[in-house]
Amino acid sequence: MNQDEYFSVHAGLTINVEPLEPQAIVPSNEAFLQEIPPLFRIASECSAIDDNMERSLTQLNKKEFQSLSDYLVAQNNKINLMLGFIMAQQDHAEHRFVTTTFGASKLTYLSDTPLAVGQAVRLKIFLDKPTAAIYAYAEVSECQQEAEHKQAEITLSYTHLLEADRDIIIRAALHFQQKFLRQRAQQRTEN
Repeated sequence: MNQDEYFSVHAGLTINVEPLEPQAIVPSNEAFLQEIPPLFRIASECSAIDDNMERSLTQLNKKEFQSLSDYLVAQNNKINLMLGFIMAQQDHAEHRFVTTTFGASKLTYLSDTPLAVGQAVRLKIFLDKPTAAIYAYAEVSECQQEAEHKQAEITLSYTHLLEADRDIIIRAALHFQQKFLRQRAQQRTEN
């Protein structure tokens, strides 16, 4: 699948964008794999385990296993709370932004400081559902100055992103899409 074929959703995720100096060299794929901080690896692995656990729990939801299922969900929620707290320590205020859209191939955010098209950035993406932190590199593919808001709308396209992390972003986008569809269905019912 071509990266451009992934859909984007309008939602706010906390991200850290650290622009690289123009002369900085983006690491090779091998160097990128070595550079990923351990916490981001753990967060990615925990998210994959959560996904597998959810599939298993759907089989346990029969009446005789409901107590066990409830207990496992409660334990998982506690672990996710701790993981979320630990991941928040990697969120640096001086690089913090909130996305306006995101997807598995790119994201968009607003900034007071425009960036040059083609500029490389180090990127951290923090997700709540599923609980995860993603470490990646991206490049500015668009930068449009918004006259009315005096901010630049910056689009970043991922250049270095683990496939497992791309899957996590897809699940997060689907979560937001399902939430949006439920809200629309509820509004139609109320009207």
